[in-house]
Amino acid sequence: MALAKGMHNQLGRANRSENRAFLLLLMPFMGLFFIFTILPIVSSIVLSFTDYDMINTPRFTGLSNYLRMFTTDEVFPVAVKNTLLFSVITGPVSFFLAFLLAWLINEFRPGMRSLLAFLFYAPALIGNVYYIWQVAFSSDSYGYANSLLLSWGLITEPILWFRDVRFSMIIVMIVQLWLSIGISFLADIAGLQNVNPELYEAGAIDGIRTRWHELWYITLPSMKSILLFGAVMQIQATFSISAVPMALAGFPSVNNSVDTLVTHLMDVGTQRYELGYAAAVSVFLFMLMALFRILVGKALDLMGK
Repeated sequence: MALAKGMHNQLGRANRSENRAFLLLLMPFMGLFFIFTILPIVSSIVLSFTDYDMINTPRFTGLSNYLRMFTTDEVFPVAVKNTLLFSVITGPVSFFLAFLLAWLINEFRPGMRSLLAFLFYAPALIGNVYYIWQVAFSSDSYGYANSLLLSWGLITEPILWFRDVRFSMIIVMIVQLWLSIGISFLADIAGLQNVNPELYEAGAIDGIRTRWHELWYITLPSMKSILLFGAVMQIQATFSISAVPMALAGFPSVNNSVDTLVTHLMDVGTQRYELGYAAAVSVFLFMLMALFRILVGKALDLMGK
């Protein structure tokens, strides 16, 4: 009895020692996570209730910044509309297109699969590759699009692609879609290769006969964590779009035609130094992203049912 009690005490001390060592190793990460994630979020929420310009001391103003967003700010509803258009169109399209391409490419031999995966992921590897679209849709007659249309006689003068509100949003969406496919593409490839082949054999015994049934009842449920990761990355990418519209259409764009919530908060924060109001816009954007994350998670839970 005494021996058993002694062994139990020794095991307890060993477990406590391991826990302390684990917490000690975890502390640097938790410190960095607090400094670079938790603290900025809390600071933004606090500043969103103030009037702050980086010079004077923040002054508490209550809900005035949020009231301004929904009442007097004429750019904010346009930025919300454009952000939702990007997230609802380019986000799901790039997400499903990335998975479809990964599913098809996964059927090739390893050498060809690696080559095709690199080709589809290449745009995401190169930082400012979207600038080539400025050449393609240049506003003069030397741009590829204008040059072809002029040579074919379809237009009589160059089109100002990024200054014309009829075309600017469509072109920026195409560029963003082209860039964002690579975000979840590699994760999908890795997830497809890690699906247990024995599941397909068991499925065939249970009556699964077509590839579509395999995809719905075996592949997708086995990749839920990978798909959720890809979906979260797409949400983050689509809601934080700023570099592409700013580089192609200007900052701000003509009639705010492609301005997003991120470009709007950059405008009020870095150009006008209304940091309290910029913080309120960022809090709204954060809540919008969190809402879409919940909706996407619930949608993925329905797979295989």
